[in-house]
Amino acid sequence: MTTRTVSAAKSRRTTPAAVAAATSRRPTPASLLSWLMLVPCLVVFALFIVWPLGKSVSLSLHGSDLFGRPDAFVGLQHYRDMLGSAEFRHILWVTFAFVLLTVIPGVLGGLVIVLLLEQHIKGIRIFRTAFALPFAFSVASASVIFATIYNPAIGLANGLLGRFGVDRIGWLTDPSWALISVAITTVWMSIGYNVLVLSAGIGAIPTEINEAATLDGAGGWRASRHITVPLLGPQLFFLIVISTIQSLQGFGQIKILTPEGGPEQSTKTLVYSIYHTAFANNASDFGAASAQAIVLLVILLVCTAVQFGLLERRVHYK
Repeated sequence: MTTRTVSAAKSRRTTPAAVAAATSRRPTPASLLSWLMLVPCLVVFALFIVWPLGKSVSLSLHGSDLFGRPDAFVGLQHYRDMLGSAEFRHILWVTFAFVLLTVIPGVLGGLVIVLLLEQHIKGIRIFRTAFALPFAFSVASASVIFATIYNPAIGLANGLLGRFGVDRIGWLTDPSWALISVAITTVWMSIGYNVLVLSAGIGAIPTEINEAATLDGAGGWRASRHITVPLLGPQLFFLIVISTIQSLQGFGQIKILTPEGGPEQSTKTLVYSIYHTAFANNASDFGAASAQAIVLLVILLVCTAVQFGLLERRVHYK
């Protein structure tokens, strides 16, 4: 091959497109700065999300000694024991029942309250503050308040029932009422936040839409049903997803109102079972508790995926 042929081949290889491609592969100062700014976030994500998740998976595959330290490798034995247990199936039933008893009334109750607060009633600002007030209470404070309300001897709940000639109810001691009582407390705690979110959503609806509906003769509850509620789709979808996650992770009110999982384990949800297996009575069975935590994570992911698949397509984004 002659010198002229080699020079021509080199010139063909160094075309403008090749130079641009080679230049694009080189890191620029802007891209390096972007990665540098992401480092703190990635470190926090790795330390508080990735590493604990990996540790939980590892613990779920090992047994535990008397002090809770990882022992022999047991593989999937914890999962087989858990899924084959009648007690665990009861725990799952209680968990899903608790979710239904809290998410649906909490979201629908917040929606009804917000629609009522939008009516032109004298002194409505006082009611808006009152309904948003539960959001300021911590889980412990609200649970202690409702524990007093549910007190079988001096509680307000049985006092009101007695005025109407109804027999006293063991709100926290009767297996048929314990889960409902805890759910009522949870709904009360969450309804303030739901009211705030939905009120912000109504405030974002353009006034021109309501004015046009009024001119067309659609007012009152008719306008709320066909205009306001559909436009609140993003906020309602957000609250359904968030409320489901919070209910699946609910623990404080259950622990305070019904210690040891309530009468006949009627309030023993999956999160409470994780706590009971790992920490209560010096159990220290971190392997079995970690396996339950992984199952809870899978349930959270499946519920969220189903909600996004079924509900998001019905949401009207402006």
